[in-house]
Parts: sequence; structure tokens; C-alpha cells
Amino acid sequence: MDTSQLDFNLLVTLDTLLAERNVTHAARRLNMSQPALSTRLARLRDIFDDPLLIPAQRGMVPTQKALELQPRLHEALEAVRQVVAIDSAFDPSRAKGTIRIAASDYTQSALLLPLVRTLRQEAPGLRIAWHSLDLMALHSQMERGAVDLAINRPQTAPEQLRMRRLCHEEYILIARSGHPHVKGGIDLDQFCSLDHVIVSPDGGGFAGPTDTVLEAMGRSRHVALSTPGFLVVPRIVANSDMIAVVPARIVSEEKEKLQVLDPPIGVPGFELAMIWHDRTTTHPVQRWLRDRFVLLVENL
Repeated sequence: MDTSQLDFNLLVTLDTLLAERNVTHAARRLNMSQPALSTRLARLRDIFDDPLLIPAQRGMVPTQKALELQPRLHEALEAVRQVVAIDSAFDPSRAKGTIRIAASDYTQSALLLPLVRTLRQEAPGLRIAWHSLDLMALHSQMERGAVDLAINRPQTAPEQLRMRRLCHEEYILIARSGHPHVKGGIDLDQFCSLDHVIVSPDGGGFAGPTDTVLEAMGRSRHVALSTPGFLVVPRIVANSDMIAVVPARIVSEEKEKLQVLDPPIGVPGFELAMIWHDRTTTHPVQRWLRDRFVLLVENL
């Protein structure tokens, strides 16, 4: 093999192709056209004297040689990136690239929206791609670079991934202003008798942490509506006589139409954490983003 024909961009291209195993997806990650990527792949095949990736029914399948190359290539590229990160002074105002963040709709509204506003001022060259959170696929997504950062409860993080605490979230009770049965406060009997909205991320569930607490007390409530996400709940409550127990940070746009109260029972809050893969730990953009995000959330 003539190594004089190799350059860093070609190796990055091969690393991305082996991770994605799809020319379209790899071209999107590398911000280049498919024809240009195909030209690079042709050069790589000549250099390595191997097809490297073979077209399949879905995407491409790596050859045996490519499979042997992949872990060593990725490790070598990460080592180069670490050297550059050590020797370069990072300037967020000059940073360019795309950050892929996976989170629930609640987290996107409560935490990621303020982050995006901050980045538009401090790092306008960075683009943010929000993804729905898929815990079953998260490790694989991070390993191949489809997701850079995830926000979720720390106990749900796959063991292979790194984690850093962000904040603690409390539950509040919301009811519409002018609700005929809720006027600045609510007792347990009223709470149990009214219609509730509940969030069921998996869809169709009618019980949650609040019901666990009620059951321990020998009580129950009437859940009239189950939704798959939090964002619609304040609007539903603001325009009906239903009430809801929700994370405190979810109430924003509809706040003037709502009463925000303490629930008559103690519903345990929860922690939120950032989750990421080793491959991005020392990357200057990713490292700055994580540190900036922690500082931002502390001041929300």
C-alpha cells in the first residue's frame, strides 16, 4: 500500500463510512455531496486494494479487511484529535459543526431551548440537531456518531457511557386560572376527585409516580387523558377543567393562564444528567458545550 496517497480527510471519510455504512448518511455527517464522497471511497479502495464496503440491500456491508481496520483507525483518529485539542486554544465564536442532542420533548423545551439561545450568541457557527431519545439504541447511536449528547435520568444511562449531573427537577400541580374547584390551593380529596392529564412516553399508560404515592396511601385518582409528551399538557390544562402533576420547568408559555400549586402529596422529583460517549470526551467543541450547558442550567 502506498501510504503517500493518504491524507487525514481520507481517513476521516473511511472512519465515517465504516460507522454509518451508508453513503447518504456519511455524506450528510461530513457535509459533502454524495458524488464527492463516492470519489473518496474509490481512492480509498485503490489505496487499500480492497472494496472496503460492498453494496447491500440496506446500506453497505464492510469487508473483513474493513472490519479489521475500523477499531484501529478510529483509535488513531481520536489520538490525533486529542493532540490538536491540547495544542489549540478553543474559541467558541469561531467553532463550526453540528451537535446532535437526544432528549425528551420536556427536556428540549425546559433545557435545550435556553441552550440554543445561548449558542446563537456565543457560538453562532454551531448547528444543533435535536433527536428523539431512544434509550435502547443510544449506545449504538453514540458509538457511530449519530448522537453526540443525551439528556435523561442518570439511572437510565447505559453503563458504557459517561455521565455528568445537570440538575434536580421537582413536580408541581397545575390547574387553569378560574378553575371552579381549584382556587389557590387543593386538598387531597379534591385532588383525587378531579380529572387528570398524565404523560405516558410509551403511549397509553394511565399511571405514573403520582399514582405510586397515592396507592401507598390507599388512595387513587381519575386519569381522564394520557398523552405521549409533556409539551401539550399545560395547554390542555389551561383550556379545560383537568389538572396535571408536571415537572416545574415545563410551565412557561401558558403560565399566565395557569395556577401553579404544590401537590397535596409529596411526589418525588428526579435528576437529569448529560450522557456521552468516550469518543467525544476530549473533543474541544463537545467539552466546551458540556461545560457551558452545566453553567447555563445552574442559572436557570
